[in-house]
Amino acid sequence: MRGTTSAAAAAAVLAGLITAAGPASAADATACSPAVARLPALPGLSGGTVTGFGGGGLAVGASGGRPAYWTGAEHTVHAVPLPAGFDEGEIKAVSATGLMVGSATRTSDRAAVAFTHQMGAATSAALTAPAAGRYEVPVDINAAGRVVAVDDGVAKEWEGGAVVRELPVPADAIPGSKVVALNGINKRGDIVGTVSGSYFDADNDIEVTKTFPVVWPAGGGYPPYSLEVWNGYHRSFATIGRDIDDRGRVVGLEDYHYRNDPKLTPAVWKKPYDALPTDPGRLNGYHDLELSGSSPTTNVAVGTATTFEESWPSYFQAVYWSGTGALKALPFPAAAPGEVPLTRAFAATDDDRVGGTVVDRETRASSAVIWTCASKQAYTPQS
Repeated sequence: MRGTTSAAAAAAVLAGLITAAGPASAADATACSPAVARLPALPGLSGGTVTGFGGGGLAVGASGGRPAYWTGAEHTVHAVPLPAGFDEGEIKAVSATGLMVGSATRTSDRAAVAFTHQMGAATSAALTAPAAGRYEVPVDINAAGRVVAVDDGVAKEWEGGAVVRELPVPADAIPGSKVVALNGINKRGDIVGTVSGSYFDADNDIEVTKTFPVVWPAGGGYPPYSLEVWNGYHRSFATIGRDIDDRGRVVGLEDYHYRNDPKLTPAVWKKPYDALPTDPGRLNGYHDLELSGSSPTTNVAVGTATTFEESWPSYFQAVYWSGTGALKALPFPAAAPGEVPLTRAFAATDDDRVGGTVVDRETRASSAVIWTCASKQAYTPQS
């Protein structure tokens, strides 16, 4: 396939990645040079996004609706083969040994699967059964190669290609609840996902619905934690944990949508998960904000601030949060003539890189982007 490295070249790259894997030291982060890089697209395609990072400068994501990754200082782009029968997708994350996980969609019937790809292999393999009517299947992998996703309605964890456990619904969930997504797994093996349930309360003649985050501790020796939410029991509210760092901190959002009145509220939960989430605030000049990713150990979280016109996001801005203090914006990359760039952030590293996408507001053309030395570029916008 176009843009795919040969097995020999991939092996050489992978050897470098394994050697370089692991968090950078504080000295490395201090020595970084602030920059914003638009990453190249796959040949013949356009657009892209960075959704995760590996060791040795590896970034993963999508280009032109196809799964892709970038290597080296020049961000050389490489295609990842899709599972047989699927024609769109993206890579979500990668392990320390180059095992990638992603989500693929079959446009003929909008069925989606999670899949795996070993860097340098000629093919990719579907991990889950096709889920009808789904845009994607959330999936994640940690450095040790443990993979999590929901497969045919069952929440599972894999290691070495084999299922090692199924994740139960918390005992305190409302009737009709099931695990609908597994969104993240940290180095230790703690997993964050989303549970949703609904039933009709005949006594009060109302439908009761609750969508909330859950943390399953590593190894399965303890029951899962149902994370507390500000608002529940109504279908207009969905509270989602998007990522979990190595300390067990969960970042995400409360998503409220009723008619033309959407609201996105950032949310942060910390162990022992016995309190309501905290709201870190908003980016100056923006009404809504969601947190999408976090660094493993440096307490950084990233996401997107949004301004809606009725129910449509008209402006959005990549956000950087150090874990304390005010939220800050990440700068736009150099704009082409006539371009009005919009940005989103999805992933962060311990060595102060942030990955995401930049979009032209008029044409909706996008590019994958990486901010290096992000903390030195983040700024407070004027209202």
